[in-house]
Amino acid sequence: LDTVARDTKLGKEEITRDIPNVSEEALKNLDESGIIAVGTSVSSKDILVGKVTPKGETQLNPEEKLLRAIFGEKAGDVRDTSLRVPQGVDGVVTDVVVFNREGVERDERTRQIEQELLARYENDHYDEIRIVHSNLVNRILSVAEKKPLAADVLSVQGEVLASKGTKITDEILQQIPLNSTDGIQVTDKKINLKVGTFVRNALQQMYLLENVYQDRCEKVSKGDDLPPGVIRMIKVYIAIKRKLSVGDKMAGRHGNKGVVSIIQPVENMPYMDDGTPVDIVLNPLGVPSRMNVGQVLETHLGRVANGLGKKIEAFLQQNSPAAQIREFLNNVYQCEVAKKHFDSMDDQTFLEFVQKYKPGIHMATPVFDGAKETDIHRMAEMSGLSKSGQVWLYDGMTGERFSQKVTVGYAYIMKLHHLVDEKIHARSIGPYSLVTQQPLGGKAQFGGQRFGEMEVWALEAYGAAYTLQELLTVKSDDVLGRNKIYESIVKGRHQLDTGLPESFKVLISELKSLCLNIELLQKSEEDEDILEEIEEISETEDISEDSVQQAETAAPPEEPAEEIEEEVTA
Repeated sequence: LDTVARDTKLGKEEITRDIPNVSEEALKNLDESGIIAVGTSVSSKDILVGKVTPKGETQLNPEEKLLRAIFGEKAGDVRDTSLRVPQGVDGVVTDVVVFNREGVERDERTRQIEQELLARYENDHYDEIRIVHSNLVNRILSVAEKKPLAADVLSVQGEVLASKGTKITDEILQQIPLNSTDGIQVTDKKINLKVGTFVRNALQQMYLLENVYQDRCEKVSKGDDLPPGVIRMIKVYIAIKRKLSVGDKMAGRHGNKGVVSIIQPVENMPYMDDGTPVDIVLNPLGVPSRMNVGQVLETHLGRVANGLGKKIEAFLQQNSPAAQIREFLNNVYQCEVAKKHFDSMDDQTFLEFVQKYKPGIHMATPVFDGAKETDIHRMAEMSGLSKSGQVWLYDGMTGERFSQKVTVGYAYIMKLHHLVDEKIHARSIGPYSLVTQQPLGGKAQFGGQRFGEMEVWALEAYGAAYTLQELLTVKSDDVLGRNKIYESIVKGRHQLDTGLPESFKVLISELKSLCLNIELLQKSEEDEDILEEIEEISETEDISEDSVQQAETAAPPEEPAEEIEEEVTA
């Protein structure tokens, strides 16, 4: 997880322990610089890096005035933008890396990290030089051991490290530092050339390592190359430990994936006649539907391989002669290469070699050229197992035998990166979208579950009108209704007052973009009185269609248009 401190228009963001409106309990694992200590156990919503961002001057309400009076100027001017542990993450902080822009003043934590880095680089450099020196000593000894020196070997300061005529030994060479080895010379010219080559190569390596070390140290003290506007960047590494749990996804090697549905103690697992419990139970319905018979053949082959291993273990326990075990293995492999390999070993070596076959004989089945059914049957007979690969199992909880035989064997089962701890999610209230005012989606945004069209149809089919109304208003985008339902809960009233969903306002705005001006009008009391009068008139006067037509025919002739215009103008 990482966070950056930027230089904003309102001022610089600051990495600090002094965060407004945060309890001392929440800050207990932060150091003086506001960064979490390595080795701390953290859970969701814990602060990893304290950060404050300046905010613009606004009109203060009484509460903020009080806070400013208590905490000083800073509390009002900045807001908390600290890096926190995401939802659903629990782990241990394993490392913290701080990157600083060149020229920025270092805080205590940064200086500490830099000192640790420099110390580590120094140790690494010392080890690298020691290895180069050790290799050089071994090479010189290989060609010039016990040979006398042709001249004095002097240190960089001019002190005599080894005098002329001294015989070259490991102790003498260890006393000569790497940067003084160019003074080693012997009387034999050919050997001298070889020694000179060894020394030149070693010194070249030493100068190269010196340059790398200097570059590393310079980079630490100089600062880091960060994006524009970024002052500091902090990365926090958290190690998360996950045990296999119900809901985790697992799979074999044949596309036979599935989800762990129950985890039982080993004593409750089904067991075989000899009391061996099985490790994992797979649903047999996964075989016929997908038709991946490979998983069954793999199980059979694994069982046979283990059975042959047990047979060899029995031979070894009975101190059977090596010839008998050789014959058994030759029958298993039926391969000339394996036979030659076994025959090339003496009895003692062979018996030591077959010790590793005790857990089971290694097998591999290439694509389209794997073990045939007949091969599995033959090896099953050799290991004393049934051809079907099935055995009687007993219920671990009751001890009763199951009604049918069960296929038992060995197979590779993998744990897939679809862990329930990373997927499980729940929300009551949380962030809402600015445009639609509906809850966000996804675990990362701490969103809600979408109640889509098809789910609405399901509730409509059951006539669950009130549930539907609640889901489509207060639980979605009815801002006024949300506040009202909160008040109802606080006051202990059981009533639902819904308002106007925000999505309706968005719809009206979209219609306005099509030049359709739609307004939502509310009836006034006068409108209601007029409507009631119209209804009363229509009820009392029973005017038939015929009488209306007669009235139309008996109506007086219309006045000329000119007179009407005169009246209108008048």
